Amino acid sequence: MRIYQLGDGTPEVAVVAAIHGDEPCGVRAIERLVAEEPDASRPVKLVVANEEALARDVRYLDEDLNRAFPGAPDADTLEGRLAHELDRELRDCTTLSLHSTQSYGEPFALVDTVDAVTRSLCPHLPIDVVVETDRFTDGRLIQHPHTVEAECGFQGSEEAADNAYWLVRAFLAATGALAAPLSDDPIEANNRDEVAVFRLLEEIPKAPAAEYEVFATNFERIDAGERFAAAGGEVLAADEAFYPVLMSPYGYRRVFGYAAEKVGVLS
Repeated sequence: MRIYQLGDGTPEVAVVAAIHGDEPCGVRAIERLVAEEPDASRPVKLVVANEEALARDVRYLDEDLNRAFPGAPDADTLEGRLAHELDRELRDCTTLSLHSTQSYGEPFALVDTVDAVTRSLCPHLPIDVVVETDRFTDGRLIQHPHTVEAECGFQGSEEAADNAYWLVRAFLAATGALAAPLSDDPIEANNRDEVAVFRLLEEIPKAPAAEYEVFATNFERIDAGERFAAAGGEVLAADEAFYPVLMSPYGYRRVFGYAAEKVGVLS
C-alpha cells in the first residue's frame, strides 16, 4: 500500500485507488494530482491500495479486496490483511473510493445508504446518478462510514482516468481541502441541479452459456415484457419494470448486473 499526503496534520479526508488492480484510473488520477503539488487547506490522505495486483494488472491475487473488509491482521489472504490495514488507515476519514466498470462510460456514485454525507457531497461531484446499494455491501469498503464509491468510466480507458481526476478534485473541493477546479473539461466539477437516486433491488442472474448479450442501457427503464439480455441465444424479458445498473455481458461471472428502482433526487 502506497500513501501520499497533501497538507499538514492528521487527515480526515481520503481518496483510495486500486482497490482492484486492473482498474488503474484512480492511480493515474492520484499521481496526476500529486505531481501538481496543490496547496491543501485540509490534510488529505491519498492511498494506492493493492499495489501487488496493480503491478500484475489483475483484479486481485487471493480474493477480491472489495469483498474482504474489515479483514484481519492474520488473515490467510493478502487482500484480507490489506483490508484490515486499509480499514485502519481510513478510520475517521470521509473517503472517496475510485473504480471503473465494463458496463457504463459515464461517472456515477454508489453509497451504502443516502445519508447526510451523501447529500452534502454528491451534488457537488461531476455525476448525474447515485446508487444506494442497501444490502449489497457485504465485505465492501462502502460499508466504512462516510464513504462514497465512484465508478469513473470504462475500465482501462483514458476517459476513466480523466474522469477520476475531476472526481477527486471535486470531492476535495466539496470537503474544503482544495479550491474548486477551473477547467474547460466537459465534466468539470460544478454543482448539479439534480442527481437521480436509484436503489438496488436484486441481482440479475446469468445462466452458463458460451455467449452473452445485453440489450438494455444502464439507468434507462426496462418495462415489463421488454427483452434486456440473452444467454446463449435464450432471450430474457422483464417480469416487471426495473432500471438496470452495472449491467454488461461479461462484467460479472454469475450475474448480468442489478435491477434497481428510482427513489428520488438530490438537489
